[in-house]
Amino acid sequence: MGGSGAKNGGSGNQPADHGIQSVAILGTMPPIRALSSYCLELAHAIADLGRVQFISFKKIYPSAVYPGGDLRDDHTFPSITHVNLKINRRLTWYNPIMWVMEGLRTRADLLHAQWWSLPLFPVYGAVCLGFRLRRKPVVFTVHNVLPHEKSIMHDIVVRGLFKMGDHFIVHSASNRLQLIQHYGISPERVTEIPHGPLDFHVQSEEARDLVRREMGFDAGHRVILLFGAIRPYKGIETALKAFAMILETVPNARLLIAGKPWEPWEPYQRRIDDLGIGKYVKTHLHYIPSGEVHRFFEASDLVILPYRRFDSQSGVGATAVSFRKPMVVSDTGGLSELVGDKRYVVPPGDPEAMAQAVAHALKDPRRLEEMAADTEMVAESMAWPMIAKKTWSVYCKVLGRDNLSLEQ
Repeated sequence: MGGSGAKNGGSGNQPADHGIQSVAILGTMPPIRALSSYCLELAHAIADLGRVQFISFKKIYPSAVYPGGDLRDDHTFPSITHVNLKINRRLTWYNPIMWVMEGLRTRADLLHAQWWSLPLFPVYGAVCLGFRLRRKPVVFTVHNVLPHEKSIMHDIVVRGLFKMGDHFIVHSASNRLQLIQHYGISPERVTEIPHGPLDFHVQSEEARDLVRREMGFDAGHRVILLFGAIRPYKGIETALKAFAMILETVPNARLLIAGKPWEPWEPYQRRIDDLGIGKYVKTHLHYIPSGEVHRFFEASDLVILPYRRFDSQSGVGATAVSFRKPMVVSDTGGLSELVGDKRYVVPPGDPEAMAQAVAHALKDPRRLEEMAADTEMVAESMAWPMIAKKTWSVYCKVLGRDNLSLEQ
Protein backbone atom coordinates (compact mmCIF):
# COMPACT_ATOMS: atom_id res chain seq x y z
CA MET A 1 0.00 0.00 0.00
CA GLY A 2 1.28 3.47 -0.85
CA GLY A 3 2.68 5.82 1.74
CA SER A 4 1.91 9.42 2.55
CA GLY A 5 3.68 12.75 2.61
CA ALA A 6 6.00 14.20 -0.01
CA LYS A 7 6.65 12.48 -3.29
CA ASN A 8 10.41 12.36 -3.11
CA GLY A 9 12.99 11.36 -5.63
CA GLY A 10 13.23 7.82 -4.28
CA SER A 11 16.50 6.30 -5.39
CA GLY A 12 17.41 9.49 -7.22
CA ASN A 13 17.40 7.71 -10.56
CA GLN A 14 19.32 9.28 -13.39
CA PRO A 15 17.92 9.09 -16.94
CA ALA A 16 18.44 5.72 -18.56
CA ASP A 17 20.58 5.47 -21.67
CA HIS A 18 17.80 5.04 -24.23
CA GLY A 19 18.27 8.03 -26.50
CA ILE A 20 15.52 10.26 -25.04
CA GLN A 21 16.86 13.41 -23.42
CA SER A 22 13.60 14.57 -21.82
CA VAL A 23 9.84 14.57 -22.23
CA ALA A 24 7.27 17.29 -21.55
CA ILE A 25 3.94 16.51 -19.88
CA LEU A 26 1.04 18.96 -20.16
CA GLY A 27 -1.58 18.81 -17.43
CA THR A 28 -2.25 20.04 -13.91
CA MET A 29 -0.09 19.75 -10.82
CA PRO A 30 -0.96 20.67 -7.22
CA PRO A 31 -2.25 22.98 -5.88
CA ILE A 32 -4.55 23.10 -8.93
CA ARG A 33 -7.24 20.43 -8.62
CA ALA A 34 -8.52 18.90 -11.89
CA LEU A 35 -6.22 15.97 -12.87
CA SER A 36 -3.56 16.83 -10.32
CA SER A 37 -3.84 13.54 -8.40
CA TYR A 38 -3.23 11.51 -11.53
CA CYS A 39 -0.55 13.83 -12.87
CA LEU A 40 1.32 13.83 -9.57
CA GLU A 41 1.60 10.02 -9.63
CA LEU A 42 2.35 9.82 -13.36
CA ALA A 43 5.04 12.50 -13.37
CA HIS A 44 6.83 10.93 -10.43
CA ALA A 45 6.76 7.48 -12.07
CA ILE A 46 7.97 8.77 -15.44
CA ALA A 47 10.73 10.77 -13.73
CA ASP A 48 12.11 7.49 -12.40
CA LEU A 49 12.95 6.67 -16.03
CA GLY A 50 14.07 10.02 -17.44
CA ARG A 51 13.89 13.80 -17.28
CA VAL A 52 10.43 15.35 -17.24
CA GLN A 53 9.44 18.96 -17.91
CA PHE A 54 5.91 19.33 -16.54
CA ILE A 55 3.87 22.17 -18.06
CA SER A 56 1.19 23.09 -15.55
CA PHE A 57 -1.26 25.88 -14.78
CA LYS A 58 -1.17 28.82 -12.44
CA LYS A 59 -4.82 29.67 -13.14
CA ILE A 60 -6.84 27.08 -15.02
CA TYR A 61 -10.46 28.37 -15.29
CA PRO A 62 -12.30 31.58 -14.46
CA SER A 63 -13.94 30.82 -11.10
CA ALA A 64 -17.20 32.39 -12.24
CA VAL A 65 -17.75 29.80 -14.96
CA TYR A 66 -16.46 26.72 -13.13
CA PRO A 67 -19.38 24.21 -12.94
CA GLY A 68 -18.53 23.17 -9.37
CA GLY A 69 -18.72 26.71 -8.03
CA ASP A 70 -15.82 28.72 -6.69
CA LEU A 71 -12.57 27.08 -7.83
CA ARG A 72 -9.89 27.32 -5.17
CA ASP A 73 -6.48 25.72 -5.09
CA ASP A 74 -5.98 22.77 -2.77
CA HIS A 75 -2.83 23.25 -0.72
CA THR A 76 -3.21 19.94 1.14
CA PHE A 77 -1.64 17.86 -1.65
CA PRO A 78 1.75 16.39 -0.76
CA SER A 79 4.75 18.22 -2.16
CA ILE A 80 6.67 16.53 -4.94
CA THR A 81 10.40 16.71 -5.51
CA HIS A 82 12.39 14.54 -7.87
CA VAL A 83 15.86 14.96 -9.30
CA ASN A 84 14.49 14.35 -12.83
CA LEU A 85 11.31 16.43 -12.57
CA LYS A 86 10.93 20.15 -13.24
CA ILE A 87 7.48 21.73 -12.88
CA ASN A 88 6.61 25.01 -14.61
CA ARG A 89 3.34 26.52 -13.35
CA ARG A 90 2.99 29.37 -15.82
CA LEU A 91 -0.15 28.69 -17.86
CA THR A 92 -3.23 30.81 -17.23
CA TRP A 93 -6.59 30.79 -18.95
CA TYR A 94 -6.22 34.49 -19.86
CA ASN A 95 -2.67 34.68 -21.31
CA PRO A 96 -2.36 33.17 -24.81
CA ILE A 97 1.19 34.52 -25.16
CA MET A 98 2.32 32.08 -22.49
CA TRP A 99 0.51 29.21 -24.23
CA VAL A 100 2.51 29.90 -27.37
CA MET A 101 5.78 30.34 -25.48
CA GLU A 102 5.40 27.01 -23.67
CA GLY A 103 4.77 25.27 -26.97
CA LEU A 104 7.70 26.87 -28.75
CA ARG A 105 10.30 27.05 -25.97
CA THR A 106 9.91 23.94 -23.82
CA ARG A 107 12.96 21.78 -24.40
CA ALA A 108 11.85 18.18 -24.71
CA ASP A 109 11.83 15.41 -27.29
CA LEU A 110 8.04 15.11 -27.24
CA LEU A 111 4.89 16.38 -25.59
CA HIS A 112 2.59 14.11 -23.57
CA ALA A 113 -0.72 15.99 -23.20
CA GLN A 114 -3.29 14.92 -20.60
CA TRP A 115 -6.63 15.70 -22.26
CA TRP A 116 -9.97 15.83 -20.46
CA SER A 117 -11.70 19.24 -20.61
CA LEU A 118 -13.24 21.08 -23.57
CA PRO A 119 -12.68 24.64 -22.18
CA LEU A 120 -8.93 23.99 -22.25
CA PHE A 121 -8.88 23.48 -26.02
CA PRO A 122 -7.32 26.90 -26.86
CA VAL A 123 -4.50 26.31 -24.37
CA TYR A 124 -3.83 22.75 -25.46
CA GLY A 125 -4.15 23.65 -29.12
CA ALA A 126 -1.50 26.37 -28.81
CA VAL A 127 0.96 24.25 -26.83
CA CYS A 128 0.54 21.22 -29.08
CA LEU A 129 0.90 23.34 -32.21
CA GLY A 130 4.15 24.77 -30.88
CA PHE A 131 5.60 21.28 -30.54
CA ARG A 132 4.36 20.21 -33.96
CA LEU A 133 5.88 23.30 -35.62
CA ARG A 134 9.21 22.18 -34.16
CA ARG A 135 8.63 18.66 -35.52
CA LYS A 136 8.22 17.24 -32.01
CA PRO A 137 5.74 14.36 -31.60
CA VAL A 138 2.60 14.77 -29.50
CA VAL A 139 1.12 11.95 -27.41
CA PHE A 140 -2.34 12.32 -25.89
CA THR A 141 -3.67 10.51 -22.86
CA VAL A 142 -7.42 10.77 -23.42
CA HIS A 143 -9.09 10.65 -20.02
CA ASN A 144 -12.60 11.21 -21.38
CA VAL A 145 -13.07 9.91 -24.91
CA LEU A 146 -16.62 11.27 -24.88
CA PRO A 147 -17.81 14.08 -22.59
CA HIS A 148 -19.63 13.31 -19.35
CA GLU A 149 -22.32 15.79 -20.34
CA LYS A 150 -23.50 16.38 -23.90
CA SER A 151 -21.71 19.14 -25.83
CA ILE A 152 -22.40 20.20 -29.40
CA MET A 153 -18.89 21.61 -29.83
CA HIS A 154 -16.99 18.73 -28.25
CA ASP A 155 -16.81 16.46 -31.29
CA ILE A 156 -15.71 19.21 -33.70
CA VAL A 157 -13.10 20.69 -31.37
CA VAL A 158 -11.61 17.38 -30.24
CA ARG A 159 -11.31 16.05 -33.78
CA GLY A 160 -9.27 19.13 -34.66
CA LEU A 161 -7.06 18.75 -31.59
CA PHE A 162 -6.46 15.03 -32.16
CA LYS A 163 -5.16 15.72 -35.67
CA MET A 164 -1.99 16.92 -33.93
CA GLY A 165 -1.59 13.62 -32.08
CA ASP A 166 0.95 10.98 -33.13
CA HIS A 167 -0.19 8.42 -30.55
CA PHE A 168 -2.99 8.06 -28.02
CA ILE A 169 -3.16 6.44 -24.58
CA VAL A 170 -6.45 5.38 -22.97
CA HIS A 171 -7.22 3.70 -19.67
CA SER A 172 -9.53 0.85 -20.66
CA ALA A 173 -10.37 -1.53 -23.48
CA SER A 174 -13.75 0.15 -23.97
CA ASN A 175 -12.02 3.54 -24.29
CA ARG A 176 -9.67 2.14 -26.91
CA LEU A 177 -12.56 0.84 -28.98
CA GLN A 178 -14.40 4.17 -28.63
CA LEU A 179 -11.42 6.18 -29.75
CA ILE A 180 -10.83 3.97 -32.77
CA GLN A 181 -14.47 3.87 -33.85
CA HIS A 182 -15.62 7.39 -33.00
CA TYR A 183 -12.59 9.35 -34.18
CA GLY A 184 -11.33 6.98 -36.87
CA ILE A 185 -7.87 6.63 -35.32
CA SER A 186 -5.91 3.60 -36.51
CA PRO A 187 -5.59 0.83 -33.87
CA GLU A 188 -1.79 0.82 -33.98
CA ARG A 189 -1.80 4.43 -32.76
CA VAL A 190 -3.84 3.67 -29.61
CA THR A 191 -2.38 2.01 -26.51
CA GLU A 192 -4.31 0.93 -23.43
CA ILE A 193 -2.51 1.72 -20.17
CA PRO A 194 -4.38 1.58 -16.83
CA HIS A 195 -5.06 4.65 -14.70
CA GLY A 196 -2.99 3.64 -11.69
CA PRO A 197 -3.88 3.89 -7.98
CA LEU A 198 -3.64 7.22 -6.16
CA ASP A 199 -1.46 5.93 -3.35
CA PHE A 200 -0.41 9.32 -2.03
CA HIS A 201 -3.85 9.63 -0.41
CA VAL A 202 -3.09 6.74 1.92
CA GLN A 203 -2.02 7.93 5.34
CA SER A 204 -1.41 6.13 8.60
CA GLU A 205 -1.65 8.92 11.16
CA GLU A 206 -5.29 8.36 12.12
CA ALA A 207 -6.77 5.07 13.34
CA ARG A 208 -9.83 3.78 11.50
CA ASP A 209 -11.91 3.43 14.69
CA LEU A 210 -11.19 7.01 15.69
CA VAL A 211 -12.10 8.36 12.26
CA ARG A 212 -15.37 6.42 12.28
CA ARG A 213 -16.31 7.70 15.72
CA GLU A 214 -15.58 11.29 14.68
CA MET A 215 -17.89 10.82 11.70
CA GLY A 216 -20.67 9.44 13.88
CA PHE A 217 -20.34 5.73 13.07
CA ASP A 218 -19.93 2.95 15.59
CA ALA A 219 -18.19 -0.40 15.31
CA GLY A 220 -21.37 -2.20 14.29
CA HIS A 221 -22.18 0.03 11.32
CA ARG A 222 -21.44 -1.07 7.76
CA VAL A 223 -20.49 2.14 5.99
CA ILE A 224 -21.06 2.49 2.23
CA LEU A 225 -19.09 5.33 0.65
CA LEU A 226 -20.31 7.34 -2.33
CA PHE A 227 -17.43 9.73 -3.05
CA GLY A 228 -16.70 12.45 -5.58
CA ALA A 229 -18.32 15.42 -7.28
CA ILE A 230 -22.13 15.18 -7.46
CA ARG A 231 -22.88 15.15 -11.19
CA PRO A 232 -25.80 13.82 -13.25
CA TYR A 233 -23.93 10.82 -14.66
CA LYS A 234 -22.80 9.61 -11.21
CA GLY A 235 -26.09 7.80 -10.50
CA ILE A 236 -26.91 9.38 -7.13
CA GLU A 237 -30.61 8.60 -7.61
CA THR A 238 -29.75 4.95 -8.22
CA ALA A 239 -27.62 4.87 -5.07
CA LEU A 240 -30.37 6.34 -2.87
CA LYS A 241 -33.02 3.92 -4.12
CA ALA A 242 -30.60 1.02 -3.70
CA PHE A 243 -29.69 2.08 -0.18
CA ALA A 244 -33.35 2.08 0.88
CA MET A 245 -33.54 -1.54 -0.28
CA ILE A 246 -30.24 -2.42 1.44
CA LEU A 247 -31.62 -1.24 4.80
CA GLU A 248 -34.38 -3.85 4.57
CA THR A 249 -31.85 -6.69 4.94
CA VAL A 250 -28.82 -4.86 6.40
CA PRO A 251 -30.33 -2.50 9.01
CA ASN A 252 -26.90 -1.51 10.33
CA ALA A 253 -25.87 -0.13 6.91
CA ARG A 254 -25.05 3.56 6.64
CA LEU A 255 -24.50 5.69 3.52
CA LEU A 256 -21.72 8.28 3.51
CA ILE A 257 -21.94 10.79 0.65
CA ALA A 258 -18.96 13.10 0.20
CA GLY A 259 -18.38 15.52 -2.65
CA LYS A 260 -19.26 18.95 -4.02
CA PRO A 261 -22.53 19.17 -5.99
CA TRP A 262 -22.21 20.28 -9.60
CA GLU A 263 -25.99 20.30 -9.77
CA PRO A 264 -28.76 21.24 -7.30
CA TRP A 265 -28.80 18.92 -4.28
CA GLU A 266 -32.43 19.64 -3.33
CA PRO A 267 -33.99 16.92 -5.56
CA TYR A 268 -31.72 14.33 -3.96
CA GLN A 269 -32.58 15.58 -0.48
CA ARG A 270 -36.28 15.26 -1.31
CA ARG A 271 -35.65 11.70 -2.48
CA ILE A 272 -33.86 10.93 0.80
CA ASP A 273 -36.83 12.33 2.74
CA ASP A 274 -39.39 10.47 0.59
CA LEU A 275 -37.55 7.19 1.10
CA GLY A 276 -37.37 7.76 4.85
CA ILE A 277 -33.63 7.09 5.00
CA GLY A 278 -32.46 10.48 6.30
CA LYS A 279 -31.18 9.26 9.67
CA TYR A 280 -29.06 6.60 7.95
CA VAL A 281 -27.37 8.98 5.48
CA LYS A 282 -24.47 11.33 6.28
CA THR A 283 -23.52 13.99 3.76
CA HIS A 284 -20.42 16.15 3.33
CA LEU A 285 -21.49 18.32 0.41
CA HIS A 286 -18.31 20.24 -0.32
CA TYR A 287 -15.01 19.71 -2.08
CA ILE A 288 -12.94 17.25 -0.05
CA PRO A 289 -9.35 18.53 0.17
CA SER A 290 -6.65 16.06 -0.75
CA GLY A 291 -5.40 15.96 2.83
CA GLU A 292 -8.82 14.78 4.08
CA VAL A 293 -9.64 12.17 1.44
CA HIS A 294 -8.15 9.34 3.50
CA ARG A 295 -10.65 9.89 6.32
CA PHE A 296 -13.61 8.96 4.14
CA PHE A 297 -12.04 5.83 2.72
CA GLU A 298 -10.71 4.74 6.10
CA ALA A 299 -14.21 5.10 7.57
CA SER A 300 -15.89 3.02 4.88
CA ASP A 301 -16.42 -0.72 4.57
CA LEU A 302 -17.34 -0.64 0.88
CA VAL A 303 -17.26 1.88 -1.98
CA ILE A 304 -19.98 2.14 -4.62
CA LEU A 305 -19.72 3.65 -8.10
CA PRO A 306 -23.32 3.56 -9.40
CA TYR A 307 -22.54 5.58 -12.55
CA ARG A 308 -25.33 5.66 -15.13
CA ARG A 309 -22.95 6.39 -18.00
CA PHE A 310 -19.19 6.57 -18.04
CA ASP A 311 -16.55 6.32 -20.74
CA SER A 312 -13.26 6.20 -18.89
CA GLN A 313 -11.56 5.01 -15.73
CA SER A 314 -12.42 6.54 -12.38
CA GLY A 315 -10.21 8.58 -10.07
CA VAL A 316 -12.53 7.61 -7.23
CA GLY A 317 -12.12 3.96 -8.17
CA ALA A 318 -8.34 4.38 -8.35
CA THR A 319 -8.40 5.88 -4.86
CA ALA A 320 -10.49 2.98 -3.57
CA VAL A 321 -7.90 0.62 -5.03
CA SER A 322 -5.17 2.47 -3.11
CA PHE A 323 -7.07 1.80 0.12
CA ARG A 324 -7.80 -1.81 -0.96
CA LYS A 325 -11.51 -1.21 -0.50
CA PRO A 326 -14.21 -3.59 -1.75
CA MET A 327 -16.24 -2.03 -4.54
CA VAL A 328 -19.61 -2.49 -6.21
CA VAL A 329 -19.67 -0.72 -9.58
CA SER A 330 -21.83 -0.19 -12.63
CA ASP A 331 -20.90 -2.04 -15.78
CA THR A 332 -19.93 1.04 -17.77
CA GLY A 333 -16.62 2.38 -19.07
CA GLY A 334 -13.62 0.81 -17.38
CA LEU A 335 -15.22 0.43 -13.94
CA SER A 336 -15.60 -3.36 -14.17
CA GLU A 337 -11.82 -3.68 -14.52
CA LEU A 338 -11.48 -2.48 -10.90
CA VAL A 339 -13.47 -5.42 -9.52
CA GLY A 340 -12.19 -8.99 -9.44
CA ASP A 341 -15.47 -10.74 -8.61
CA LYS A 342 -17.96 -9.85 -11.34
CA ARG A 343 -20.91 -10.53 -9.04
CA TYR A 344 -20.23 -7.01 -7.82
CA VAL A 345 -20.49 -5.45 -11.27
CA VAL A 346 -24.12 -4.49 -11.93
CA PRO A 347 -26.10 -2.96 -14.81
CA PRO A 348 -26.12 0.86 -14.75
CA GLY A 349 -29.30 2.51 -13.54
CA ASP A 350 -30.51 -0.64 -11.77
CA PRO A 351 -31.01 0.08 -8.04
CA GLU A 352 -32.29 -3.43 -7.30
CA ALA A 353 -29.17 -5.06 -8.73
CA MET A 354 -26.98 -2.57 -6.87
CA ALA A 355 -28.84 -3.27 -3.62
CA GLN A 356 -28.55 -7.03 -3.99
CA ALA A 357 -24.80 -6.88 -4.68
CA VAL A 358 -24.07 -4.50 -1.80
CA ALA A 359 -26.23 -6.44 0.67
CA HIS A 360 -24.61 -9.71 -0.38
CA ALA A 361 -21.19 -8.23 0.40
CA LEU A 362 -22.10 -6.54 3.67
CA LYS A 363 -23.87 -9.54 5.23
CA ASP A 364 -20.68 -11.57 5.51
CA PRO A 365 -17.35 -10.04 6.68
CA ARG A 366 -15.52 -12.84 4.88
CA ARG A 367 -16.90 -11.62 1.57
CA LEU A 368 -15.58 -8.14 2.27
CA GLU A 369 -12.17 -9.66 3.02
CA GLU A 370 -12.26 -11.62 -0.23
CA MET A 371 -13.23 -8.49 -2.17
CA ALA A 372 -10.40 -6.56 -0.53
CA ALA A 373 -7.99 -9.32 -1.56
CA ASP A 374 -9.28 -9.01 -5.13
CA THR A 375 -8.62 -5.27 -4.97
CA GLU A 376 -5.07 -6.02 -3.86
CA MET A 377 -4.57 -8.02 -7.06
CA VAL A 378 -6.09 -5.19 -9.10
CA ALA A 379 -3.62 -2.79 -7.49
CA GLU A 380 -0.71 -5.04 -8.46
CA SER A 381 -1.92 -5.13 -12.07
CA MET A 382 -1.92 -1.32 -12.31
CA ALA A 383 1.26 -0.44 -10.44
CA TRP A 384 2.92 2.84 -11.40
CA PRO A 385 6.37 1.40 -12.33
CA MET A 386 4.63 -0.80 -14.89
CA ILE A 387 2.55 2.14 -16.13
CA ALA A 388 5.70 4.26 -16.48
CA LYS A 389 7.49 1.57 -18.52
CA LYS A 390 4.53 1.11 -20.85
CA THR A 391 4.23 4.88 -21.28
CA TRP A 392 7.95 5.21 -21.96
CA SER A 393 7.63 2.46 -24.57
CA VAL A 394 5.05 4.65 -26.33
CA TYR A 395 7.52 7.55 -26.25
CA CYS A 396 10.20 5.34 -27.79
CA LYS A 397 7.79 4.16 -30.47
CA VAL A 398 6.79 7.63 -31.64
CA LEU A 399 10.41 8.80 -31.56
CA GLY A 400 11.74 5.70 -33.29
CA ARG A 401 14.16 5.10 -30.41
CA ASP A 402 15.54 1.91 -28.89
CA ASN A 403 13.53 0.68 -25.90
CA LEU A 404 15.77 -2.24 -24.98
CA SER A 405 17.23 -0.54 -21.89
CA LEU A 406 13.83 -0.63 -20.20
CA GLU A 407 13.35 -4.31 -20.96
CA GLN A 408 16.56 -5.41 -19.32
